[in-house]
Amino acid sequence: MKRIVLFLVTNLAVMLVLSVTASLLGVNRYLTANGLNFGMLLVFCGLMGFGGSFISLFMSKTIAKWSTGARVIEQPQNSTELWLLQTVQTLAARAQLPMPEVAVYDGPPNAFATGASKSNSLVAVSTGLLQGMTKDEVEAVLAHEVAHIANGDMVTLTLIQGVVNTFVMFFARIVGYFVDSFLRRNNEENSGPGIAYMVTVFVCEIVFGILASVIVMYFSRQREYRADAGAATLMGSRAPMINALRRLGGLQSDGLPQNLQASGISGREAWLGLFSSHPPLESRIAALQAAR
Repeated sequence: MKRIVLFLVTNLAVMLVLSVTASLLGVNRYLTANGLNFGMLLVFCGLMGFGGSFISLFMSKTIAKWSTGARVIEQPQNSTELWLLQTVQTLAARAQLPMPEVAVYDGPPNAFATGASKSNSLVAVSTGLLQGMTKDEVEAVLAHEVAHIANGDMVTLTLIQGVVNTFVMFFARIVGYFVDSFLRRNNEENSGPGIAYMVTVFVCEIVFGILASVIVMYFSRQREYRADAGAATLMGSRAPMINALRRLGGLQSDGLPQNLQASGISGREAWLGLFSSHPPLESRIAALQAAR
């Protein structure tokens, strides 16, 4: 329940901020007496699309801690936490990265990396993963998350999401405008778009959004392959990452909030894989085995 409330409150706050910004800039007045102002509409959609994505990115560490209950390790309380800090520090040094924050949270086997930049990042692991894997396997998972940071995956996916959001909103409003105009073509007292415009935009945003998610999830799956390869490079061997993926296949993983699904080491596989943020574990293992 806490996660749902947090998700809703955060998204409402983001939309409120962006709506006020659009109003102050005047870019929300793309519907004119002469029709659609396509230039202003594109600016409006870009502001809303990229704005939402980047605000979410900048808030990602805070939201991740709140939604998972992750506790950042500042002073290690036991040998496991000390080992985690030292291992991430070593991996970050190999990847030529500043030391990310390291956190632990209660949950099924999983781990994630998030943050607005390479110098402002977080690596978090679940207690289930620490309890269900050997140290070599946990280290491989940590290397996978560090590789995500080194590859700039959080920013890349944010940019892709921003582009997709922009064009979903843009084309939904164009379709909505023309549908409304067609239905009101014999109305001499045409005072602007009516209910048909709002309904069409709403439906189109849902349909276009579902189709666009296929594109976003494709890039998300590709970054998992790259992070697996990056982990193998950081570890100096493919074997630990392969073993970690095999172990995940035998564990009940996942358990991350929806907003962190794409950031985890393991994720749900959706219908035909088109809507899945992660490739099947078997495919990831095969890709590692085939790498040279």
